[in-house]
Amino acid sequence: MKTFDFLYDFGSPNVYLVHKIMDQIEARTGAKANYIPILLGGLFKLTKNTPPIQAFGGVTNKLEYERREMHRFIERYDIPFQFNPHFPVMTTAVMRGAIYAQSQDFGPRYIDVVFDAVWKDGLKMDDPEVIAKTLDANGLPASQIMEGAQSQPVKDRLFELTSQAMERGAFGAPMMFVGEEPFFGKDSLPDMEHWLSKQD
Repeated sequence: MKTFDFLYDFGSPNVYLVHKIMDQIEARTGAKANYIPILLGGLFKLTKNTPPIQAFGGVTNKLEYERREMHRFIERYDIPFQFNPHFPVMTTAVMRGAIYAQSQDFGPRYIDVVFDAVWKDGLKMDDPEVIAKTLDANGLPASQIMEGAQSQPVKDRLFELTSQAMERGAFGAPMMFVGEEPFFGKDSLPDMEHWLSKQD
């Protein structure tokens, strides 16, 4: 089966929006997304990039356009969304949790639950009590995940994946790779699907 890599961090609303239509992308392309957890803040530091709200904060009309574009995407695909009132959410703990969850049979469920908690329910998912309550409420083993997330191999792996993302050409998220061909942002999805259609 054809595959493509999807670099993700729970703290990005645009990454969440791509995640919510991933099943549609997979159905159209016949390709399977390989979810790769990274720390977006760490990637920004490695590449000397800055978040859009900082990079474009002084550009007249730019952020307003970004909000309009996001709204159009949400409306087009009927995605449940609210801008998190605790933004920016520090995602280190839940991204380490994602590394641990990948090694278990509940990895995909964990991704769905945390994305929805941040961008559908507006929860403060950098608060350990909120994380534990949310995971438990959704049938996930919170204590097991949170303990596993603190292990040194998990911490090292998240750093490694973030560094590898930079080395292969990533500078932000959402970012996808078909082989080593990079695609950045929601507006690159049609190009990525076209590229996938050419793959054997």
